[in-house]
Amino acid sequence: MTTTDETAAHETVEAVIRGQLAKAFGGVRGTIEAAVPTIAFTGMWVGTSDLRLSLIVSVSTAVALLLVRLVQRSTPQFVINSLVGIGIGAFFASRTGEAKDVFLPGILYNAAYAAAMLLSVVTRWPVVGFLIGSVTGDPTGWRADPAVVRLCTKLTWLLMIPCVIRVAVQLPVYLIGGNDAVAELGILKIAMGWPLQVGALAAMVWLLAKGRTPVRPAVS
Repeated sequence: MTTTDETAAHETVEAVIRGQLAKAFGGVRGTIEAAVPTIAFTGMWVGTSDLRLSLIVSVSTAVALLLVRLVQRSTPQFVINSLVGIGIGAFFASRTGEAKDVFLPGILYNAAYAAAMLLSVVTRWPVVGFLIGSVTGDPTGWRADPAVVRLCTKLTWLLMIPCVIRVAVQLPVYLIGGNDAVAELGILKIAMGWPLQVGALAAMVWLLAKGRTPVRPAVS
């Protein structure tokens, strides 16, 4: 039986998932970097109603944040994620001429993510389980333990809830409000980003703190 260095550092499934979640959420800086381009776009649109200028300022802000990361030689992952999101939103809006369409990709992403997680739960392949597989070296070995599958199913539900809430709240505003609701959509995107994620993470940490399921590393 062999273990990776990371597996050796974690004695329980709960510890593995906590460690992987910490990496995935990106911390305070990653959250700020994700929010700043949206704030820039929303602020410029409210102040000028100029779609082109608002898009330029938003994309430029994301690029500036990326350059700072590169100069500091720190991981640019979360800035790149933000830049890609802003870029796709800018493409949608520039094609339609509707400022509200900057927010459409985010709504669609959350809807697709929620649907994928729901499908993973229904088929008993909860996505959180693959966090364990990435550490143990066996992507699917965790499914052999019913206790781990149940734990990962609960965690996947908690991870899915913020996505469902975002779509349920933001989609009606997008459909009904039109360009008059750009400021509201910007505020909702920011307010329902990190706060909801923190709430989900807190619930997941609470659930993880209750159990001590042994890690079963891959057998070679």
